[in-house]
Amino acid sequence: MTQLIAHYTVAGYAAFKAAFDADAEDRGNNGLSLLQLWRENDQSAWALFQVGDAAAARAYLDGAAGVFNSQAGVSATAFHFVETA
Repeated sequence: MTQLIAHYTVAGYAAFKAAFDADAEDRGNNGLSLLQLWRENDQSAWALFQVGDAAAARAYLDGAAGVFNSQAGVSATAFHFVETA
């Protein structure tokens, strides 16, 4: 089972969360299902996704996610694909 741990550095959590929620369908269409979202502080959020299609998820993160990032005030991201051991 593949999962994705994502860290987002954001300008403000409220704007990020609104854009994140609006992007759910696009993420889902690209193989990502949200399992959990955590707010570390007003400039930092973490998400855990189930990955249904790793190739589609990687393509989304390398391309279309850029639109989400600009709308959500994301200034930096880190993505880690991990597998259950």
